[in-house]
Amino acid sequence: MSTPLLIIVGILLVAIVAVLVMGVVGMARSGGTNPRRSNKLMQLRVILQATVLLILFLILALGK
Repeated sequence: MSTPLLIIVGILLVAIVAVLVMGVVGMARSGGTNPRRSNKLMQLRVILQATVLLILFLILALGK
């Protein structure tokens, strides 16, 4: 049961890094002139991180 959840966690971690890199590159290119896009990327990153935490808590609750 925990192996598929660990695979999902790995995919989500890669997605978090991708969103983070997109935000940093966007700020470096435009000097942070598009706050709406930066805010949406930050919201997406927070949602992804919360999802990973919930799955990890689920894995711990299942016992393995």
